[in-house]
Amino acid sequence: MKEVLEVLPEPIARLITQCPDSIKKELEEIRIRVNRPLEVIARGKPFYPEVRSQMYKVRPEDGQQLLNQLSQYSLYAFEEELKRGFITIRGGHRVGLAGKVIIEQGQVKALRDISSYNIRIARQKIGVADKVVPHIYQKGWQNTLIVGAPQTGKTTLLRDIARIVSSGVPELNIPPSKVGIVDERSEIAASVRGVPQHNLGHRIDVLDGCPKAEGMMMMIRSMSPDVLIVDEIGRQEDAVAIMEAIHAGVKIITTVHGFDMEELDHRPTISGLMKANVFNRCIELTRRNSAGAIRRIRNQLRKDVVSAI
Repeated sequence: MKEVLEVLPEPIARLITQCPDSIKKELEEIRIRVNRPLEVIARGKPFYPEVRSQMYKVRPEDGQQLLNQLSQYSLYAFEEELKRGFITIRGGHRVGLAGKVIIEQGQVKALRDISSYNIRIARQKIGVADKVVPHIYQKGWQNTLIVGAPQTGKTTLLRDIARIVSSGVPELNIPPSKVGIVDERSEIAASVRGVPQHNLGHRIDVLDGCPKAEGMMMMIRSMSPDVLIVDEIGRQEDAVAIMEAIHAGVKIITTVHGFDMEELDHRPTISGLMKANVFNRCIELTRRNSAGAIRRIRNQLRKDVVSAI
């Protein structure tokens, strides 16, 4: 939380530190909306910090101070991030932005008059992937797709899988493998000046801030990975790059927004991969009790490998 508290306006930082320990321990989001109550999300439920028994209403100057901190007082330098609608800060925490969108020739040119900020807290949870490893490693790593709605723990699970692939599991006779991470949103490795801040093992190479499709091809040409890790595929060029990687003999482990394999059949940019049975394993996540709960793991024939683990 240190990196988050450093960018927050002082009144909001103080309120966050004064939240009950049960809230701080499970904190998932801090939602800052100008002229509306400060909201924090823990275990999927909202909580509203109070000052003198009144919900704290976010002031315009709070929003401006936060934006200055996020952009290091240079919005021009962060023009590309603003255009994408989010900024990633040290620690891998992602700050979503909403405000006035400026359109030019049908494309988003800029984001102005920002009035809403959503700080999503990134936490590395060592060991969350232990339960899935026996199902996605079968005499070698399987091409694996992690499917889940927002805040179901896709990136957290993916990050720990990357660590395990890189480190190996001696007790399961799984050797360490070369891992290439294409970290477009700086959420997997949380790199600072190119150096990953999360514990991802020794055999990791990271392309930070690089678009997924271009990055996968760059990794294959330059770093010869055994396994490629990418987060949140969704564009047609992502699907094409995945097919190229698989044809080059590289295993793919990635995530996608969705509910299950059947839903992905109706997504034009993903349906081709599903029809081609590219993924030998599909991990479907849910928020049954908390983020990271696994509804089931299925194979490319859509048969359950295991359910509810």
